[in-house]
Amino acid sequence: MPEIQQKQSPISKPAPRKVLGVFDGIALLIGITIGAGIYSTPQIIAGYLPSFSTIIALWILAGIFVYIGGLIYAELGSLFPDTGGEYVYLYNAFGPVVGFMFGWAQLLIIRTSPAAGLAIVTANYLEYFVDLSATAHTATALSVIALLGILNYTGIQFASLYQKFSTIFKAGGLVLLALVGIILSSGGESLIDMEAAPTQNLGVIGNLSAVMMMIVFSYLGWDRVGYVAGEMKNPKRVVPLSMFYGIAVIILLYGLTNILYHHVLGIEGVRASKIVASDTATLLIGPLGAAFVAILVIISASGSINGTMMAAPRVYYAMARDGLFFRWMDFIHPRFQTPSRAVLAHCFWAAVILLVRKNFETIVAGMTFAVLIFYTFTTLALFKFRRESMGDATVYRVPFYPLLPGIYLAGILALVCARAIFEWEKSLVDLAFIATGLPFAYWWQMRRSENNDGKTDS
Repeated sequence: MPEIQQKQSPISKPAPRKVLGVFDGIALLIGITIGAGIYSTPQIIAGYLPSFSTIIALWILAGIFVYIGGLIYAELGSLFPDTGGEYVYLYNAFGPVVGFMFGWAQLLIIRTSPAAGLAIVTANYLEYFVDLSATAHTATALSVIALLGILNYTGIQFASLYQKFSTIFKAGGLVLLALVGIILSSGGESLIDMEAAPTQNLGVIGNLSAVMMMIVFSYLGWDRVGYVAGEMKNPKRVVPLSMFYGIAVIILLYGLTNILYHHVLGIEGVRASKIVASDTATLLIGPLGAAFVAILVIISASGSINGTMMAAPRVYYAMARDGLFFRWMDFIHPRFQTPSRAVLAHCFWAAVILLVRKNFETIVAGMTFAVLIFYTFTTLALFKFRRESMGDATVYRVPFYPLLPGIYLAGILALVCARAIFEWEKSLVDLAFIATGLPFAYWWQMRRSENNDGKTDS
């Protein structure tokens, strides 16, 4: 079997601290995934579909789809238990240019945009407790990014501690909201069977495509567990178990929450709401319920920012370590043992996006489309590694290969094509954002080749 080449830094350089276990991985996955999606997408989805039965079926279908993706990433994370996640997989499968393009897209749009958008959501819900002027609102959102940046700069163990807290609170809060809500509303009439013609009309396929993009957006985050594999005690065990248990919890929580929304408000009530969770809680419990949901969303959104900040800078660090990014990012803080400069870069660009784009919907537009493109390449990488018989008996293997990965790949391609057809103008803009990295990719590749030639000549 071909040997997997592990990239190692010089002995004199500090290395990331291996402190993360299975619970850390599960907390990271749940913490990143449950952000603002479950609070912001159900009302949009209800406008495209006629009944709750159709809606919940698509949520479950997307959950199964994501679960298969988790199995694929579990194998890749077990095969390459190194910091960097998808960057490492794509680099080893397709070379430095594709690896760089992934990292470039991460910094430019995919991972920094959610930090900016969710910081805005955090500030929005803080306004439930205190009035904020436009300037104060922006300053609050920037402060959220800065505070979480400090947490991640000074040590992953501190960031992981907040991640555990936020994950327990957000998961427990959603379960409490769903169960208490269903109990309190059990004596009244359920509106879950209400049906109404869709208010959006892109055709059957267009409506389904739009809904699936919203649902997939709500599930995004599960893939980032592998980013911190280099800081896990036993990544070959921790990555697969984190995927299995974490995604299962997410599917259950999202199902319960959707049941509650439609049980209390019905499909027309969900459509009419701008803050469906708060409206549901207010109807059941009153102002106390609305305050609880506001706190829940604040901790949920900030926890998702923190989880992404724990993961994404490791990609920039891994790229710089391989000579494919700004050299100053190839740095582990000697005291805190974190990729501190990569964390600073992530926070800086998230702040720039927040100041320039300002609006939550604008910030997250096209993000899912860009992510799905790289999911396609990552799945193709799995097929390549299997064909080359990489790995040994200790590597986790996706069951029912190649059937399950083939179904997953077909689903991704269907979503990408549907979005490209029905929203082609936006798709072109998103592709243009990603393509801006091509000249930089080739420039860094040439620099690295020149450096290697110079070392050979000497």
